[in-house]
Amino acid sequence: MSVAEIDPRGRRFGRKGGAGGDRFFAGLATGAGVLILATLVGVALFLMVKAWPALTASADELPGGEGLAHYIWPLAFGTLVAAGIAILIAVPAAVAVALFITQIAPPRIAQPLSYLIDLLAAIPSVIYGLWGVAVLGPRSVGIQEWLADHVGWLPFFKGPATATGRTMLVAGVVLAVMILPIITAVTRSVFEQTPRRLQEGALAMGATRFEMIRLTVLPFGRSAMISASMLGLGRALGETMAVAIVLSVSGDVTFNLISSANPSTIAANIALQFPESSGLAVNTLIAAGLVLFAVTLVVNMAARAVINRQMRI
Repeated sequence: MSVAEIDPRGRRFGRKGGAGGDRFFAGLATGAGVLILATLVGVALFLMVKAWPALTASADELPGGEGLAHYIWPLAFGTLVAAGIAILIAVPAAVAVALFITQIAPPRIAQPLSYLIDLLAAIPSVIYGLWGVAVLGPRSVGIQEWLADHVGWLPFFKGPATATGRTMLVAGVVLAVMILPIITAVTRSVFEQTPRRLQEGALAMGATRFEMIRLTVLPFGRSAMISASMLGLGRALGETMAVAIVLSVSGDVTFNLISSANPSTIAANIALQFPESSGLAVNTLIAAGLVLFAVTLVVNMAARAVINRQMRI
């Protein structure tokens, strides 16, 4: 009996059985990875093939009659603006909630609160959209009018404020609420894994609780915060029904977030236009979907590069 066939406790095990299990597991894991890559390549090829007629068509044949770039640019702009607003609001709020649950709140409060935050992820997007258009939008009219009156010198709030509340700002807030549980769940799970010896060492050196969090918990969870933000951004970029319900679309490209002139997003435009489209119009919508696919891919690649750089530091 060779040493390789005896475990640390002296019990024997079969080399052939263990090697066979390792090969099976390695093959299963490799197959799963290949399947994911094949699916990604398949989706990309489908989008490219279906979008090709729109990419090669003349401008007057496409919807709007001004070319594919002119059609997609306002949609891409609206997608990035709505997702950007959502990230700016959701990331600080999610990190604060995760810190409160893991570092400040007593267990009797932290546990129910974590359940409630997770429950937000189970709410359908159409419910968020109805809440945005029926509750948040009308009740935000006064705030948007105040912004137009007092900080209208900023291009984001120059007004005039819409009377319905169906603006890009409200759509961004709705998206922020939707991605909040995703970011919170990821950051909370990593904050909980911060080594106790680091936290206790910081406190033993005289640091306050805030200083301990700043010096140990936040640096330890930096890569997780970036990953969670990118997951939330991906959800915000591809959100459809909530944006379609909330936004009052005009097709304009503008940084004004509180007026009735709002660009649509790629996903919402596809959902609204696809049922009534045919022929080259369908290819045009798929071309817009290809742009959204490329944007999402670039965002995730950039996030992975940032995370890898943080892990090397």
